[in-house]
Amino acid sequence: MEEIQSQSDAYRSSSSSASSPASRVPSSHFFYLRKPGSLRQPISFEDSPEWEDTDVEARGDEGGGDTINVATPASPSLSKLNSGSLASPYGSYILEGAVLPNKIVGASVVWRDLTVTIKGKRKYSDNVIKSSTGYGLPGTMTVIMGPAKSGKSTLLRAIAGRLHPSTRTYGEVFVNGAKSHLSYGSYGFVDRKTNLIGSLTVREFLYYSALLQLPGFLFQKKNVVEEAIQAMSLGDYANTLIGGHCYSKGLSGGERRRVSIARELVMRPQILFIDEPLYCLDSVSALLMMVTLKKLASSGCTLIFTIYQSSTEVFGLFDRICLLSNGNTLFFGETLACLQHFSNAGFPCPIMQSPSDHFLRAINTDFDRIIAMCKNWQDDNGDFSSVNMDTAVAICTLEATYKSSADAAAVENMVMKLTEKEGPSLKYKGKASTATRVAVLTWRSLLVMSREWKYYWIRLVLCMLLTLCIGTIFSGLGHSLSSVGTRVTAIFVFVSFYSLLSIAGVPGLIKEIKMYECEESNQHSSALVFLLGQFLSSMPFLFLISISSSLVFYFLVGLRDEFNFLMYFVLNIFMSLLASEALMLLVATLWQDIFWSFLTTLCIQVVMMLSAGYLRIRNDLPGPVWIYPMSYISFHTYSIQGLLENEYLGSTFSIGEVRTISGFQALQNIYDISSDTNSKWSNLLVLFLMAVVYRFLVFILLCRKSSLLISCRCQRVGTEFTS
Repeated sequence: MEEIQSQSDAYRSSSSSASSPASRVPSSHFFYLRKPGSLRQPISFEDSPEWEDTDVEARGDEGGGDTINVATPASPSLSKLNSGSLASPYGSYILEGAVLPNKIVGASVVWRDLTVTIKGKRKYSDNVIKSSTGYGLPGTMTVIMGPAKSGKSTLLRAIAGRLHPSTRTYGEVFVNGAKSHLSYGSYGFVDRKTNLIGSLTVREFLYYSALLQLPGFLFQKKNVVEEAIQAMSLGDYANTLIGGHCYSKGLSGGERRRVSIARELVMRPQILFIDEPLYCLDSVSALLMMVTLKKLASSGCTLIFTIYQSSTEVFGLFDRICLLSNGNTLFFGETLACLQHFSNAGFPCPIMQSPSDHFLRAINTDFDRIIAMCKNWQDDNGDFSSVNMDTAVAICTLEATYKSSADAAAVENMVMKLTEKEGPSLKYKGKASTATRVAVLTWRSLLVMSREWKYYWIRLVLCMLLTLCIGTIFSGLGHSLSSVGTRVTAIFVFVSFYSLLSIAGVPGLIKEIKMYECEESNQHSSALVFLLGQFLSSMPFLFLISISSSLVFYFLVGLRDEFNFLMYFVLNIFMSLLASEALMLLVATLWQDIFWSFLTTLCIQVVMMLSAGYLRIRNDLPGPVWIYPMSYISFHTYSIQGLLENEYLGSTFSIGEVRTISGFQALQNIYDISSDTNSKWSNLLVLFLMAVVYRFLVFILLCRKSSLLISCRCQRVGTEFTS
C-alpha cells in the first residue's frame, strides 16, 4: 500500500503539472464548464457548490397502483446545469430552437451488482463486468464510458437482455422497480453497426419499418413515421435515397445513424438503448447527434448508451456517466460530480483539456505502452509529462476512492428507493399480423429489386448476353440424328452456365439476410416471414429471367416447335433458378460473407455440373461418391434430364429409307433418361422440392439463431443467476 500510495502521489504531481510545463498550476484552476457571460474565465471546483444526493419520492397512485415519481434532483450543481447557469452552450438551443417530440412516459432502469462472465475453454472465468450498479431515469441521458474493451457494450447488452448465450449473468435488473421482462415495443435497441436499405428513401424506409412493427391503420403509421422523422431532425432528408444513386450522394454517416435510431422510435419506446451513437462520426455530426438525443430525452424517454470519447461540448450534454475500466466501475453519477471525483482522487482535469480525454487518459492501460515507447523522449519544455502516468495506480486509486465516497453511497440510496416499490409495468404493444408482415416484406423487396440495378438488372443483362452467345453458337442444328449429341451439349451448357451465373445474386442475398437479422433482433420480423417474403418477391424476377432467356435460346437453337414443349422449357429453367437461388440463400446464411459465399457456391455448382451425367453417363460414374449422393442431389441432373425428355420422348429419327428409331433410343449412349412420358414432370417436381428443402434448411438455421436470442432475453431482467 505504501508503494501504491507513493506512486499515486507522484501521479497526482505529474497530472497537476501537465497543464503547465513550467510550473504547477493550483487545483483551483482546473475547470470544465463555464458560466454564461464568462466563457473565457475558468471556474474552479472550489467555487462550485457541494454535491448532494438526488432525492426520489415514491408514493402510491390514487387508483391503487404504485408509481415512482422522480423529483427534481436536490443537487444545486445539477439544478444549475439544467437551468442553464452551468449548462452546456447547447442547452438553450435544445429547448428554444428544436421541435420537441410528443411526450413519452419514460421508465426507470436499475441494475444492481451486475456481473457478466464469458464462457472460457473450461469454465466461466472471464469476468467482463464486475458488480456494476447504476440506474437510468426518465427524461435523462445516461452514458456508459470507458476505453476500448472495457465492457461498455457488454454492460449495455446485459441491461437490455441481449447478451450472447455463451455469457452468464449474475445480479438484478429492475424496470420501474420490478423484476420484469421488457415487453415488445416498450424499449428499443440500436446496434453499433447500421443496417439500412440504400435504395429506399428515409421516409419509405421508416414507413415500411412501421408497417412491420405496428398494428392498426395506415394513416396512423404515417403519422408515427413523420413524428420519428422530426424527432431525429431528418425532415430535410425525408425524400433522399439512403444510399444515393448515380446522380446524387446518399446520406452521411451521422444521418444514417439517426435513421437507424428513428427506426426504433416508430414504436415510441419508453427506454432506448444505443450502442456507440457517435461511432465513426466527425465532431460536427457527433454534436448534432447528441443535441438530437438530448431533445429526444426531453420528451421523457429514458436514454442509456455507450460512448468511447466525446468533445467538450458533447460532454456537457450528458446527465449521468458510468465510467468503466476492465469491467470495473470507477464512477457512477452526474457528469460534474465525475470531474469532482477525479479531483478528489488527485487527478484533476488540466486546463484546456476535454474531460473525456482526461478520463480515458487516466484509466486506459494502453497508454502504458506509449509510456514505454516515449520514456526517453523529451519535448521542448523538458520531460514528456503529459504521458508520465501510471494507469494501474490511477485505476486502483479511482476505484478505491469511489467505493468509499459519498457518490457511491448516493447511488446505493437511489437504487434502494427506486426498487423498494413497484411502479407501473410496461405494457405490451401489439404487433402487425404475420400476413401483413409477409406482404410488407414482399412489396419492399420488389421495390428494392426494381431500383438495385447493380444486383438485379445487370444480372438480367448478363443472362441475356450469355443466352445470345450460347444460342448463336448452337444455331442451325436441324433435327437429324447427327444433331442429337450437339443438341444435348447445347442444353447442358445452357443449364450449367445459366445456374453458374446466378452466383451474381449472392451480394443481394447477404444484404437481405443482414437486414433480416437486424429486424429480427428487435422482434420486427421472423424466420418464416422473411423466407416467405423473400420467396414471393424473388419469383417475378426469376420468372422474368427465365422466360426472356428461354425464348431466345429455344428459337435460336431450334427446339421442338410446339407451345406446350416451350412452356415446359420455361418452367424447367424457372424451377432450376428457384433451386439455385435457394442453395445460394443457404450458403449465404451459413457464411454471411461475400467472398466465402462466392467461393463455396462456385465449388458446389462445379461439382454438381461434373456429376450431372453429361461428361459421363450417370450409370458409368464411380458409385460411392459421384452416383450416391452427388448425382442425386445435383439439380442440374433433373433439369437436363427433364429438358431432354421434353425434347426427344415421342420423337423419331429415320435411318435410311425403312428403319426408324425413337428419341429415347437416340439418347441411350449420350444421356441417361427415362422412357416414361410423365418422367419430365417428376423431374420438375423434384426441382421444386429441392428448392423447398434448401429453404427449409435455411429456416432451421434462422430459427436456431432466433432461439438463442430468445433464450438470452429470458435470462435477463428480474432474474438472479446462480452458478
